[in-house]
Amino acid sequence: MTENRTLFAALRQSADASATDAIEKLVREGKDHQLCRVNALDLAARAGVDEERMIAALLHAARLGLFEMSWNVLCPGCGGVLDTASSLKSVDRSEYACALCACGYEPTLDEMVEVTFTVSPRVRTIAAHEPARLSPAEYCRQMFWSSGVDLPEASFEKMLEAVTLEMIELPPNEKALLSLTLPAEFVIVFDPVTHTAQFIDVKGELTRERQTLTIVYSRTHAPTTATLTMHPGPLRLTLENRTDLRLVPGVYIANQTMHDLLGRRKPFLTAKRLLTNQTFRDIYRTDTLDVDQRLKITSLTFLFTDLKGSTELYERVGDLVAFDLVKEHFKILHEIIAAEAGAVVKTIGDAVMATFPTPDRAIAAALRIREAMLRLNDKHRSEDLLLKIGIHEGPCLAVTLNDRQDYFGQTVNIASRVQALAVSRSILATGSVVDNPQASELLETGGIKPTSRRLPLRGIADDLAVYEIP
Repeated sequence: MTENRTLFAALRQSADASATDAIEKLVREGKDHQLCRVNALDLAARAGVDEERMIAALLHAARLGLFEMSWNVLCPGCGGVLDTASSLKSVDRSEYACALCACGYEPTLDEMVEVTFTVSPRVRTIAAHEPARLSPAEYCRQMFWSSGVDLPEASFEKMLEAVTLEMIELPPNEKALLSLTLPAEFVIVFDPVTHTAQFIDVKGELTRERQTLTIVYSRTHAPTTATLTMHPGPLRLTLENRTDLRLVPGVYIANQTMHDLLGRRKPFLTAKRLLTNQTFRDIYRTDTLDVDQRLKITSLTFLFTDLKGSTELYERVGDLVAFDLVKEHFKILHEIIAAEAGAVVKTIGDAVMATFPTPDRAIAAALRIREAMLRLNDKHRSEDLLLKIGIHEGPCLAVTLNDRQDYFGQTVNIASRVQALAVSRSILATGSVVDNPQASELLETGGIKPTSRRLPLRGIADDLAVYEIP
């Protein structure tokens, strides 16, 4: 406990106090399953803490050893965890298959990779630190379902029981023989440890003859097999475990109750959002992707800024004064971008490249930056800092370039070109940005009406709509 107090005291030195209090209370009072794969956004909502501050606090907590961070590849259909690792570098397959949904998915960082936090054993021991000791039901809740599946806290086991015909523990190299009665419903025999499923379409006349089925689990077993057709009635099911793992196979009824159990979803911390978080970039820097990794993001918003006439500024006021002004402007940009859930990817001379998870955050940051530059010029009684801003949203690749986590693709090129076409103090944004529902609402609330501009983007995006935000 003395070590815990020391660690939380250290956390308070770098993280928001209210977020730290919420994390400490969770560690002290939370149930075991609440400390396994913590959903940062859900914890922020329950504690009444700003999401960005909670994310930053959990990142600092992981750095201090209070929590262990994991990157989980999810099935977008059922919300199950298909793979998990302590680093994004392990997300290296071109496709991930979900046996429960019988579908394969190309991984993207938008909604298919979540980031969660599990309390460290040095801080508090929980059952999930040894998953093989979890009951079958708790294994499903804590190890298979993602933090974005809104499982009912009080009635989880009761609802799971309502869709379960059988659920057992199957030790390594053991065999189990189950006798059960198949209802006239679609049934799934599923093991979340090996991610193996067998579908059974139970239909037709009721039979009194015993039907038989054998399922063998192995490390090389296909995750899904063809759907079997059986009659309602008795079934003798043989389950054979040829692995060195304890398995928890279950026989489930895929009905409306199961849909209700798994259909509720809640926001979770995606890999995309974490990569655009300034605290994450500051702490982890280059230790995110391997050099050869190319991970897709279906939608990311890029903001580029540049100082107009910076060369003339250096000539007019001298290197020392100009450097201090530019440095002060960088500090303001970093603070505003981070406050709007964005992150500075890099600076190029006097220019900044930043990313945001959504267009509305980028527009909010751009408006705040423009106002901040006006105040900074008033403070220095000059018009030296004239900032040009360009914003564009679209798909891209997350990569490693020049020993840092970066982004590549046409979206990046367009955002840079849009900024280059801006004049001093103007904000130019493409149609994909201003037409975003949240961004449109933000502009409408502020009484801002973007003006369509005809700009020469030939050769890169001939039909692109560009708007000036007054």
